[in-house]
Amino acid sequence: MRVRAIRRFTVRPVLPEILKPLGDLALNLRWCWHADTQELFESIDPTLWESCDHDPVTLLSQVSPERLEKLTKDRKFVKNLQLIRADLDDYLTGELWYQQYAAENSDAPKAIGYFSPEFGITEVLPQYSGGLGILAGDHLKSASDLGVPIIGVGLLYRQGYFRQSLNGAGWQQERYPLIDPNELPLTLLHDDDGPVRIELPLDGRTLHAQVWVAQVGRVPLLLMDSDVEANSGPERETTDRLYGGGTDHRLAQELLLGVGGVRAIRQYCRITGNEAPDVFHTNEGHAGFLGLERIREYMEQGLAFDAALERTRAGTVFTTHTPVPAGIDRFPKELIAHQFSSFGQLPIERLLALGSEDYEGGDDSKFNMAVMGLRLGQRANGVSQLHGEVSREMFHGLWSAFDTSEVPISSITNGVHHQTWVHHGLLQLLETATGDRDSVVDGYDWSGLDRVDASTIWAMKRQMRIDLISMTRRRLAASTKTRGLAGSPDWVNNVLNPDIVTFGFARRVPSYKRLTLMLRHPERLKALLTHPDRPIQIVIAGKSHPADEGGKALIQQMVQFADAEDVRERIVFLPDYDISMAKPLYPGCDVWMNNPLRPYEACGTSGMKAALNGAANLSIRDGWWDEWFDPAYGWEIPSAEGVDDPEYRDDLEARALYDIIENEIVPRFYDVDSDGLPQRWIQMIRDTVAGLGPKVLASRMVRDYVTQLYTPAAASSAEIDETPGGAEALAEWKRRVRDAWPKVTVDHVESLAGDAVEVGAKIHVSALVRLGDLTPDDIEVQLVTGLVDSDDQLHATRVNPFPAGVDQPGGLRRYEGWVNARRAGSIGYTVRVVPYHRELANVAEMGLAALPADQPTPPTA
Repeated sequence: MRVRAIRRFTVRPVLPEILKPLGDLALNLRWCWHADTQELFESIDPTLWESCDHDPVTLLSQVSPERLEKLTKDRKFVKNLQLIRADLDDYLTGELWYQQYAAENSDAPKAIGYFSPEFGITEVLPQYSGGLGILAGDHLKSASDLGVPIIGVGLLYRQGYFRQSLNGAGWQQERYPLIDPNELPLTLLHDDDGPVRIELPLDGRTLHAQVWVAQVGRVPLLLMDSDVEANSGPERETTDRLYGGGTDHRLAQELLLGVGGVRAIRQYCRITGNEAPDVFHTNEGHAGFLGLERIREYMEQGLAFDAALERTRAGTVFTTHTPVPAGIDRFPKELIAHQFSSFGQLPIERLLALGSEDYEGGDDSKFNMAVMGLRLGQRANGVSQLHGEVSREMFHGLWSAFDTSEVPISSITNGVHHQTWVHHGLLQLLETATGDRDSVVDGYDWSGLDRVDASTIWAMKRQMRIDLISMTRRRLAASTKTRGLAGSPDWVNNVLNPDIVTFGFARRVPSYKRLTLMLRHPERLKALLTHPDRPIQIVIAGKSHPADEGGKALIQQMVQFADAEDVRERIVFLPDYDISMAKPLYPGCDVWMNNPLRPYEACGTSGMKAALNGAANLSIRDGWWDEWFDPAYGWEIPSAEGVDDPEYRDDLEARALYDIIENEIVPRFYDVDSDGLPQRWIQMIRDTVAGLGPKVLASRMVRDYVTQLYTPAAASSAEIDETPGGAEALAEWKRRVRDAWPKVTVDHVESLAGDAVEVGAKIHVSALVRLGDLTPDDIEVQLVTGLVDSDDQLHATRVNPFPAGVDQPGGLRRYEGWVNARRAGSIGYTVRVVPYHRELANVAEMGLAALPADQPTPPTA
């Protein structure tokens, strides 16, 4: 008879006193990007280290007492342990970039709450699905390296994201192994009364959650877990799977993340004495309910809703990662109304208005989480320059009175954590102690390969390919066995070759990323793969969402192509793409492919990771590649955006892909000198690392967030908090302006210029404005100029405020000024009135603008 356990617990070893620092090192996730700490753990038992997938907690729980006893007498090991523990102490307590920054900037935030539905820190903590989570993990790691006082907030999913395998036909299979938090590098948040519990209302019941803490270097990451005995029924399963379940389940997760996350931060700060955040960063709309919880907190302190909203908005930053409306979470309004019907004192109609799509083209029956994020965050951004443009266009309906370029969504281009993703051997070549070169950033000289001979670089790159091939063969052997493919060991041992140009393609598999574009003309691809003298080889990976049957069909199509005997040694699909696969994949590739439908790739950080390892990018000009493309770093696949027929567009872009591979990439890779070195390719490796290295770092990204968003948000929050009655006064001013705005008009505009002027001429413009019940201090009158199209629409606008006006009879006020005709072409202008208050973050914040009823015909310069 087989007996199944109904419960399990983990017994952790008692380490000998001299080895106790091992426990501290295992519980601080800095080890996952600190090579010396990883090597220390490996030296305990190299075989066990491999079998437990490089997990220090598992290693320490399984290493034998005899081995531990032997290590206590190993003076070299003990000395190394003491040095690495001391190094961690120095890392945690030393002065870093942020301390100097805060000393020079009094507005720098005391702490930042960073909320995300997923965090990709390490494969040992499987709480991520793809790019959003990896980005969030790299954000925390770099914040730790810089000393930025972030507190991460997320959920602990007991089944994580799914593990992917393939059946015999190549169809994706999903499984969800249970995760025991006690076996992870986590600690349970306690106070003197025991484990801390978070509570919040959920559909008329109470949802309870405990809080686990993952220490990411200096940064604490709070992960809430609903699998507690106080819950019964479906609420216990709230944190079962990442992106799983239906609408009600998804809403419950997002309530716990947002509302519960704020409550978790409050408890953590109470217990630890950590500074409470003065800035809250909502990483995508999933966490948007954090704003409603903060409003509720302020209302409990006695503020009215409008004043509480202003205090919340001032310190909130919202980042959108979604370039398509279909990627945004939207809930039926009646579901939101039911859930929040008794949420403190919040008026339900005002709450619903925050997420309402009450603009042209919107669905007013839906509650849009991104729209709420934008309305609750005074500052917002996209994740690349192009994505900022796409986001401003996508959400223009919220600010329809303004030009698209004025929509208050900026951009901060993503980055990647170099110590996590760059091959250790390459990092060693880039290490420097000079500190006086312009190319030295965060301790590495990104132009350092200029001082390394070509043979050393090429030998290192070949070893990277060997490491990738070893991982590929190991995983492919396991996959073919699972799939029941006959004779797999014989050919798997011959898969890939370290002397063949190697392409990588790995990402999620929605349709717009076009996994199968390379299969558009299969015979041409086969010819490239099987060329007798200059073949190519491709390693492919990616997961499709379990509910995306179309994405699964794309994977199957790719797998079945790769199964063919004539190509299977040159193209492979590896299931279960995760961090452990990615680490050897990026360095082992010579070319990283990315062919989304432009402009649907928000950023695409996988190409950044490849570039940092000296790989060239072969990509559509989308995401980050659009702003930093240079022929020195790779190739641009021309985008056929003007083609309406999607089949024809795919055909054109696929042909361009093949042409670049055949006519440019392959010749350059195989063009070798008398020593067998492809000097032009090696120079591209140098140029790529030097040119892109400092740009694509997550440390650059985090500095940008600190200087461009966090510090201004902290300043706004401090000003409104520290001014007696400041929030109430701002809320009342906004109410008064909105009520009076229908009476604000631009009655007349005139110019002394003719219909045609020369470049350099000064044009006099005046306007008569009616302010109604507002005062001149409540508004700003602006002259807006720009290029004008055939519909008299202005583009590439410039804004020039008029000087103070002069009262005129009949309740009018005259404003006048001059504008220079700086450029030739059809130039248009208009006059508008906008609200003005020093606490507004931007001119479009309130979405109000008064324009002339009849636009004048623009002069032509």
